Amino acid sequence: MAPELALGGLQRWLQVVIEAPGSVKTALRSREAARLVRPARTRDVVRPSHRGLSAAERVGIYQGMYLPRMMEALESDYEGLAHFLGPTAWTRLVRAYLTAHPSRSYTLNELGRRLPEFVRHARVPRAAFCYDLARLERAVAEVFDAPEPKPLTEKELAALRPRDLERARLVPVAALRLLVLDHDAGAWLDSLRGDEHAHPPVRRKRTRVLVYRRSYRVKRREQTEAAFALLEDLVAGVLIGRALTRALARRGAARLAGADAAFRLFREWAAMGLFQGRARRSA
Repeated sequence: MAPELALGGLQRWLQVVIEAPGSVKTALRSREAARLVRPARTRDVVRPSHRGLSAAERVGIYQGMYLPRMMEALESDYEGLAHFLGPTAWTRLVRAYLTAHPSRSYTLNELGRRLPEFVRHARVPRAAFCYDLARLERAVAEVFDAPEPKPLTEKELAALRPRDLERARLVPVAALRLLVLDHDAGAWLDSLRGDEHAHPPVRRKRTRVLVYRRSYRVKRREQTEAAFALLEDLVAGVLIGRALTRALARRGAARLAGADAAFRLFREWAAMGLFQGRARRSA
């Protein structure tokens, strides 16, 4: 091992080589890698194997596995997007994404966090639809990994006096995401479960979706515009009384059919496990 190369430098060199696209020979000769370890001195930091592999070939094993492993990790969260794009466009997208946003975390769960926004401006077919599809799949992944505390029950909600309920805030669970999409990405995602050739056509459709987890199962449900707006207020911490007043004053509020319908929504959302408790308004 080269004595002048500290451990941090060696780690950085290995990371640069492994993440570099192309062959291992090209990776070893890249500017940053060569600055740390000259290609001719690769044997000083990596020994040849007893089975005849050179130092470069040994490093090449890890360098060659990097892209497939990253693709596998991303595809586990973005199965629908990968399927929609097809192998060639998906591989091109992943290469470009990893160049812009290489893995920087100890866990691959964070690898695809920026992919939806990256897709929005990428050169991919039907980019606007792909953006919505990626957002939906990212929400599913986040909800899947979020903690699941004990939810507020319908019984606990019903036990509150009207005055107390009006002055309370509902606390959303961590495993909840609210999305407004310009396409019916959910229908396309659902089609993956059946015949691979039975996908619905891509079409613009304003959809309001909540993604949540209940009993360790991730679920999705569309909401009307009025119901979704009310739920957005509650998730944002608006007092229940104030949220209800705003809901009934909105355009199209007739769909709520008054306070009784709104409280039925509260009970429905409680049954879905969307809230973990309540917090009284500060005096």
